[in-house]
Amino acid sequence: MLLIHHRGARTGVERVNPVAYLPDGERMVIVASAAGADKNPDWYHNLKANPDTSAEVGTETLDVRAEEILGDDYASTWERLVAVMPGFAEYQTKTSRRIPLIALTRR
Repeated sequence: MLLIHHRGARTGVERVNPVAYLPDGERMVIVASAAGADKNPDWYHNLKANPDTSAEVGTETLDVRAEEILGDDYASTWERLVAVMPGFAEYQTKTSRRIPLIALTRR
């Protein structure tokens, strides 16, 4: 788990959410699953609007940039993710939207 800090796209209010993550080389991948809901979680929209943010991992606070994973990288990252955390594959069956993956990289 990590804590992702994000600033509201409309309000500018800083918020913090706990999210599961997949360590993936130099990046940490978080999943905008919303437990299979039909809409993306609010933090997803906030990170798209304000991608430079911070994340708390253990006792460390990191300055990160959030970028959505797309294309071929999405498919291969999704496979690695569900191999380790199969619950996300179940969430995907509950919704018609493709669950977004967000890569957090250190700034």
